[in-house]
Parts: sequence; C-alpha cells; structure tokens
Amino acid sequence: MVNLIKNEWMKIFKRPGTYVMIALLIIITSTIALFYKSQENTNNGSVDANWEQTLKEENTALDGQMRQSQSKIERDYYKKQIAINEYRIEHHIPAREKYNVWTFVKDASTLITLAGLFTIIVAAGIVASEFSWGTIKLLLIRPINRMKILLSKYVTVLLYALFMIGILFVFSSILGAILFGFPDHPQPYLNYDNGRVTEQNIVIHLFIYYGLSSISMVMLVTMAFMISTVFRNSSLAIGLSLFLLFTGEQFTSLLALKFSWAKYILFANTDLMQYIEGTPMLEGMTMPFSILMLLFYFAVFLFLSFYVFKKRDVAA
Repeated sequence: MVNLIKNEWMKIFKRPGTYVMIALLIIITSTIALFYKSQENTNNGSVDANWEQTLKEENTALDGQMRQSQSKIERDYYKKQIAINEYRIEHHIPAREKYNVWTFVKDASTLITLAGLFTIIVAAGIVASEFSWGTIKLLLIRPINRMKILLSKYVTVLLYALFMIGILFVFSSILGAILFGFPDHPQPYLNYDNGRVTEQNIVIHLFIYYGLSSISMVMLVTMAFMISTVFRNSSLAIGLSLFLLFTGEQFTSLLALKFSWAKYILFANTDLMQYIEGTPMLEGMTMPFSILMLLFYFAVFLFLSFYVFKKRDVAA
C-alpha cells in the first residue's frame, strides 16, 4: 500500500502542472501580503482609546435588536456577541489589535478555496487519466487488489490536499512574520459555548480554523474523485466540482430562505465555522447534525467510487 501511494505521489510531481499550482499559490499569497502591507499605514488596526465605551454602546444596541428579533438564530447570535464583548471589557481585551503575523495567517485562509481548486484538478484526473491513457490495464494486471489501487489514489489526493494547505499555512506564517512581525502580547481567541466565554491560544485556534475551513474542500475533492472514477471523465469531474465549489453554498442559502429541507443538502453543512464564528444556516441545525450529514455524503461518494471501480470491465 505504501509503495502504491509513493508511486501515485511520484506521478503527480512528474507533471509540470503540479509545480505551476504550487507557484501560483505562493505568488497569490505574496501578492495579498504585499497589498495588506501597503495598506498598513492607513489601516494599522491601532487600539481605540475608548474601545470599552464603544463595546458598551454596541452591547446596548445588540440587546435592543435581540429583544425585537423573532428568530432564535438571530437571538443566539446577539447573545453570543454581547457575552464576548462583556468578557473583553471585564478582562481588558481590545476588540482590535495591530495587524500582525497571526492576523495575516487567518486572512490568508481565504486561499484554501484556491488550494481546493488545484486539488480538485488532481483528484479529477488521477483515475480518469489512467483510462484515457490506457495505463489502467497495466495497474490491474498486477497481483494487487483493485480496492488497494483505488484507495492508494484517494489517499494520495488527500495527502496532496494536506500538502497544499500546509504550504499555505507555513508560507503565510513566514511571510506574515517578515512583513508584519509578531505581536508583543498576542490576543487570545475568544470561544463561546453555552453562555460561557473561554480563551484559546491564537495559534491553536488557527490550526482548528484551517482544519474546519478545509472540510468543504475535502468533500468536493471526494466528489471529484467519485465522478472521475464512475464516469472516467476528468473534464466532467473538474467542471461540476468547480461549479459547485463556487456556487453550491450560495444556491443552498437561497433554498434555505424558503425550504427547511435545505439543511440536508451537502453545502448547508460543509462550513462548520458557522457554529463557532457565525450562526447556522437554518434553525435546528447543530454541529453534530452537520457532521453526521457530512459523514453520510462522504460514505456515499466513496461507496460509489469503490463499487463502480471494482465492477467495471476494463478489458476493452
């Protein structure tokens, strides 16, 4: 199994396109960092001397909105913001701080979508290309179980996804440290759970944030892998997966405005950060519910991939 994964990994890095993807990710990250650096003097994130009074006034406004709101989701959101603001005031933690390496690393997480795009391209071609080039026969004549062959390809895709996210995190950290520096007293991230606010180390929070923000990418990569395996068509896998990558959540949000069953759609559940930094798309949605839905879709995608690959006749 390990040798199969090594073989697939070498195939990926023998393609010039792989290095182009890595270079693009680095170049775009650098461009964003330089843009933020150019704006540093005009928007340096300096702490307002009257920030405590500002938060008190904000809490008064939020309390009024919470009393008028008819939505439980909105009321929970206002309650969360009020609790966090009160914690900041009590423990003297300003809402803003000078732009630094960790702020940039979090802002750079938006490029996880770009890393996902590149990984989808790899996932879409890793099986379909074997059929189009005719090399699938050379794989299957080996005394190796078909399931191991396909599993090695899928594991390689996941490793590539992790590799791209790792490049983004490490490079943005290094670049952010060079351009923006480390804060003298890094602010903790404030978690809110069941009415209780707790502090979390910012670096640990960033690891969690990147992990949860990558779930949507992993699901779409798995979908692209499934389409590539079932239909043996990399163009279809890339086209459909990229279309859903950029529009799936928006369409689901529109459906959620009128239909409660929208919560069962994949894209209503891929953003687990909605339970940490935002509000659920629909009332009644919880993190355990979304995790169960993700596991269901994940199982369906993999079942279709392995079942069709095992049954398919490739003699012709």
